[in-house]
Amino acid sequence: MASFKGDNVNALEASKEARIPDPKRLLEGYFRSSATLNYIRALTSGGFADLHNAENWELDFIKDVKLREAYEKITKRLLSSLDFLRVCGGANQSTTDRVEFFTSHEGLVLDYEEAMTKKDAVPCTKSTKEQPEEAKNVEFFNMGAHFLWIGNRTRQLDGAHVEYFRGLANPIGIKVGPKMPPDELIKLIKALDSKNEAGKITLITRFGYKNVSKVLPKLLSAVNKEGLKVNWICDPCHGQTRATKDGLKTRDFSEILQELQITADIHKENGSRLNGVHFEMTGEDVTECVGGPQELLDHDLHAKYTSACDPRLNYAQSMEMSFRLAKLLE
Repeated sequence: MASFKGDNVNALEASKEARIPDPKRLLEGYFRSSATLNYIRALTSGGFADLHNAENWELDFIKDVKLREAYEKITKRLLSSLDFLRVCGGANQSTTDRVEFFTSHEGLVLDYEEAMTKKDAVPCTKSTKEQPEEAKNVEFFNMGAHFLWIGNRTRQLDGAHVEYFRGLANPIGIKVGPKMPPDELIKLIKALDSKNEAGKITLITRFGYKNVSKVLPKLLSAVNKEGLKVNWICDPCHGQTRATKDGLKTRDFSEILQELQITADIHKENGSRLNGVHFEMTGEDVTECVGGPQELLDHDLHAKYTSACDPRLNYAQSMEMSFRLAKLLE
């Protein structure tokens, strides 16, 4: 029986028939993705992302009364700041009632990614005698996402994924695990961005909270020494994955928070900047990660464990993480 390769390829059901790759699944996946994007566009343009609605955020899941009061103060400060900006003319309604969103995924199944890759003409950034201002370069773009990343298991310098990614004009992410040697990281960055273009490469660190202090400073030093223009993102989820006694994959909320905190501190100590975070979360009330405001334990996970792949933070855990992140950035 073949392995489950994801819903775009075959089915999760454990049978030989279900695991046969079905090309119709690619079409179904494309349709579902397009429909989801259209739905998000409708929500964001219809006021769903309006920061003025912060007072309606559900905070009842927070059991600690003092903590809930602290988070309510954050929302009140946010609303007060928005009112101040409005009065001073610093922000109009159109800039605070919606968000600009982008899509991203791991470029894993190269057959699919290649099918989504198209040539497109882009204006030259600089004009020269040989190349007038109106001239355009023809470059390859992956049209399936704005931003793609290479996984920690497929980043071999002589591998097919690096060969594919180095030909893309899209911004590119690189998952960086605890076993990544500094010299290999430098070679990988240069292979994917020979022009050292600002914004082209984003390094997504995923070490596990116990490894951050040992690994991150060395990588920061190597990148800074080479003068490479990269962005840094922390993925505090993947390094904490473990299995329960019942065989369920899970993550601990407190460990996720620890990796995020340690990573931010090390960037600050080294004169660097943490540019973003990468979480796996859902707005549903699932029980896949332990800890958080609901204080979930291993034996609680069976209540509503729906993921076929990685465990996700649920709504309550995601909201608390966002407030903790806000405090971290103060």
